[in-house]
Amino acid sequence: MATRGPRIQALWHLPWLVFLFSTTRVFCASTSKVPRLGVHGPYGARNHHGKVKHRYVVSFKYWRGPDTMAPIFVYLGEESSLNDDLGYIGILSDNAARFGALQVYIEEALKDANLRGYFSSAQTLADYAEVILHIKKKHSADSSPVIVFGGSYGGMLAAWFRLKYPHVALGALASSAPVLYFDNITPSNGYYTVVTKDFKESSESCYKTIKQSWFEIDKVAAKADGLSILQKKFNTCKPLEAATELKNFLDSLFSVAAQYDRPPRYPVDLVCKGIDSAPEGSDVLDRIFSGIVAYFGKKPCYNLDAFFSSETLEGWTWQTCSELVIPIGRGSNDTMFPAEPFDLKEYIEECKSAFGVPPRPHWITTYYGGHHFKEVLRRFGSNIIFSNGLRDPCSSGGVLENISDSILAVYTTKGAHCMDILPATIGDPDWVVLQRNIEIEIINGWILKYYQDLLENSS
Repeated sequence: MATRGPRIQALWHLPWLVFLFSTTRVFCASTSKVPRLGVHGPYGARNHHGKVKHRYVVSFKYWRGPDTMAPIFVYLGEESSLNDDLGYIGILSDNAARFGALQVYIEEALKDANLRGYFSSAQTLADYAEVILHIKKKHSADSSPVIVFGGSYGGMLAAWFRLKYPHVALGALASSAPVLYFDNITPSNGYYTVVTKDFKESSESCYKTIKQSWFEIDKVAAKADGLSILQKKFNTCKPLEAATELKNFLDSLFSVAAQYDRPPRYPVDLVCKGIDSAPEGSDVLDRIFSGIVAYFGKKPCYNLDAFFSSETLEGWTWQTCSELVIPIGRGSNDTMFPAEPFDLKEYIEECKSAFGVPPRPHWITTYYGGHHFKEVLRRFGSNIIFSNGLRDPCSSGGVLENISDSILAVYTTKGAHCMDILPATIGDPDWVVLQRNIEIEIINGWILKYYQDLLENSS
């Protein structure tokens, strides 16, 4: 691997590490139906330190009340802030009126470095269970069924919540949740294989240009003044200290474009049109720069840290170092990117250097399962929807086939990351409208069956 900066910086500059579980961070601007805010947290969920505050919001706008046993829709927050989730998640507010549902949005807590040891998926699920039960008790809604929703990392939390707390949640919608991207269940190159496929389908010439560009960057960087040449060629805001900085930026650009390749922008096509329409006589790197300009627009200079400014990044990096070890890598000729196999030993050393803890690469499959997923869940699981869009690189680690009559895979070939849980708009393609309708009808069936069971048990 090429020369890197400090180890913690190196961890943060693994593009998939940052974007794999981001639901709303990039290109999710929409006319969302922000719920009428009824009750704000924080609520103090317990741990060994005493209490940790979880922010949450409850919307009573459409709720028919506890007397009708109207359902409760709960969005399980991921690494994004509560403010982001309220602005970008539409599936609850779009469907609450039909079901007369109470809407609850909970933020994942424990980002404070002093409480870092409690920042884990298991702690988060336990706290979410306590918050939900607190809300049900406070509003006398003990008989109201709960449906949990989540996207990306939050989608994994939703699926795991249903498995771990079936007495709290009747069902779960897990959108773009790569629950099988652990412990070598999924081929390590799956993520970048989908990124490559997206670009190749958009433009063969664009794909070939990108594939060739890595060699050209290294060739220029090897010159005595190579980094200065690259800085001028790509108009970077800061001098380059290593070619790796530029390559990581481009890796992020192409990965984000693929992961969020949805209308109306369709960033993969946008980047490829920029690359393919570069002025005649442009060399490979000039064409790549034209793709950058197409994506970001014309700017005085281009910030290579543009994809790494999230306020939640350090907490997320801690979690991927402590438990969420996703072994994403690339071979020598299986993607349009340079070879970079996942090196667990190197990963462990970087995490130990950054946080003083070694990763637990087998913990997720030990605690939640994953190996023989279909056979195991068929025996005891129920009421989970795994939704995906196959243009999303995360779908390579997702559940793409039905497991049972009530653990179902709903996917679209053209869909992108978490597209189904974003607010519905007039311009939505028919295929995402159909996907959402299928998901909601499945959830409606769960709720009707719940009411039927209550009626039969009371007679």
